[in-house]
Amino acid sequence: MYNPFLKRIIDFCLALIGLIVLSPIFLILIITLSFHNGMKPFFLQPRPGKDGVIFKLIKFKSMNDKTDAHGEPLPYHLRVTKIGKFIRKYSLDEIPQLLNVLKGEMSLIGPRPLLVKYLSLYNDFQNQRHNVKPGITGWAQVNGRNNISWEEKFKLDVWYTEHISFFLDLKIILLTFKKVIYKDGVNSSENVNMQAFNG
Repeated sequence: MYNPFLKRIIDFCLALIGLIVLSPIFLILIITLSFHNGMKPFFLQPRPGKDGVIFKLIKFKSMNDKTDAHGEPLPYHLRVTKIGKFIRKYSLDEIPQLLNVLKGEMSLIGPRPLLVKYLSLYNDFQNQRHNVKPGITGWAQVNGRNNISWEEKFKLDVWYTEHISFFLDLKIILLTFKKVIYKDGVNSSENVNMQAFNG
């Protein structure tokens, strides 16, 4: 039976192995991004986890902090750095989220954690995406990600929570690797080319 305890054990073991295997790339990116981003290699942002509990999502920092005259962040294309474009292209900015998995805040597979400001906008159906831990990748990510509407994305997220299984997670992992290798959408930030959710 694929219960939460077993899923947690698998998540922890695979995340630990992933960090060990990727440690050379991890260290190189920390040094490189520290040089390019004023000693700030990481980007931390509050995101809702299981049951809406807030945690700090960890990613490699791919954009600068430039703002307009009103203090609002400049558009993506004016803030993303050259190294940032590269690490996004190959999904390397997602590697630090393995730390979130080790801490038990995320799973390898699950609905992507969205912005905290969206929490109050969800209806009862959409809010079911928080019945499980958020994931580094998920069913919506391998089925269109930013090329689908918010409505369809939430349907896919909730479908996953209702059909979660070991073999479904395995399928999502394999599809994610395929999409990353072929650079097919899954490596684009969820905040890029996607309209803000307004409820």
